[in-house]
Amino acid sequence: MGPKEQAYGAVFLVNKPYRWTSFDVVKKIRNALKVKKVGHAGTLDPLATGLLIICAGKETKNIEGYQSQEKEYEGSFVLGQTTESFDLEREVINVADPSFLDESAIQKAAASLTGEIMQIPPSHSAIKKDGKRVYESARRGITVILDPRPVTVKKFEIVRISLPEVHFRIQCSKGTYIRSLARDMGEILGVGAYLSSLKRTAIGEFRLEKAWELDELVEKINKERNENL
Repeated sequence: MGPKEQAYGAVFLVNKPYRWTSFDVVKKIRNALKVKKVGHAGTLDPLATGLLIICAGKETKNIEGYQSQEKEYEGSFVLGQTTESFDLEREVINVADPSFLDESAIQKAAASLTGEIMQIPPSHSAIKKDGKRVYESARRGITVILDPRPVTVKKFEIVRISLPEVHFRIQCSKGTYIRSLARDMGEILGVGAYLSSLKRTAIGEFRLEKAWELDELVEKINKERNENL
């Protein structure tokens, strides 16, 4: 790293596009900035959208601080069906008809998943076990059992119920998997469930409303770099 890059530091708030990996966004911004050190503070799954904090240059040393902050999400679960990954990355499997469920049962399930809980991460996740990403093993058909870990779900609000879909708003600690909450809600209700949509709306004090659309940010970076040539 040269002196110019050592002096450079920036934080960007980005609305991650649907089907992009978090690393795809990092790579796009790194190529635009022409600096080596670029990283993100908290992975979003490819099928999720919303707030991604990108740190560049000397700001990369602060990634852990951003990562550790409370997260907020909005999204929806589908009841009565599930998938191997607990989202739409894998094939949907019918489990049971959820039409008998009333609002009180769904609210009670959400309440039981609120507070300090022990959560098992999904096998289709970026967690490393024995030096390998567990999703790599899962995609090869190898079952990896992950240990439960403590997480805090500060708020699990059921915003709207339109069976089989349930819309929610969640505030939670670092390391909480919303796909695992979908799985657990499906198990509690006895009908299965998967995460059908997810948007991260906040990380600590940083809000999605203040985030750049990726193409607009890259255009701005390219324009500023050309002006400084």
